Amino acid sequence: MSDETKYENTEQSEQSEQSGQSAADAPVRFDTKIAVLLREDLETWQRLNVTAFLVSGLGTALPEVVGEPYQDADGTAYLPMFRQPVLVFEGGKEAVTAAHERAVRRGLPTAVFTTDLFGTGHDRANRAAVAAVGKDRLDLVGIAVHGPRNSVDKVLKGARMHR
Repeated sequence: MSDETKYENTEQSEQSEQSGQSAADAPVRFDTKIAVLLREDLETWQRLNVTAFLVSGLGTALPEVVGEPYQDADGTAYLPMFRQPVLVFEGGKEAVTAAHERAVRRGLPTAVFTTDLFGTGHDRANRAAVAAVGKDRLDLVGIAVHGPRNSVDKVLKGARMHR
C-alpha cells in the first residue's frame, strides 16, 4: 500500500470515529484505478462478455489488485475479488482506439478485446487473432487498464461512464 493510501485510510478512520462510523464503513479513496472502456455499439451480452474477459487479465497479471478470499458466517469459502471498484466506461470506436494508444504509450497494464475474438472459441485462438494484427490496426471493442488515478483518467479522456 502506498504512503498516500495509508495516510488517506488513517485520516478517514479518524474522521469516521469522530462521526460515529466504524473504520470498516468509511469510504476508501484508492490511489489507483481499474477501468474498462467498451465500444458503445456492442450488444448487452457482448458488453458483459467483454468486461468479464478484460478484467480477468488484470486480476491474473496484477495480484496486488486482488483482495483476500471471502467467507460467510457458516464458514463457506469464496474466491477473492478485486480490492477496489471497477469503473466501466463507454465511447465510440475512435475513443477506444485513442484510449488504447494512450495506455500503451504510458506503459499502463492493458488488456484488449477485438472484434475477432467474438468468432473464436478458446484462449489459443484468441491470442492468435490478436497476434495476427499490428497494435495500430486492432479492431478494438474494449480495453481494461490499471494504473494511477490521474494516468487512467487521462487515458479515458473523451469516454463517459457506462449507462
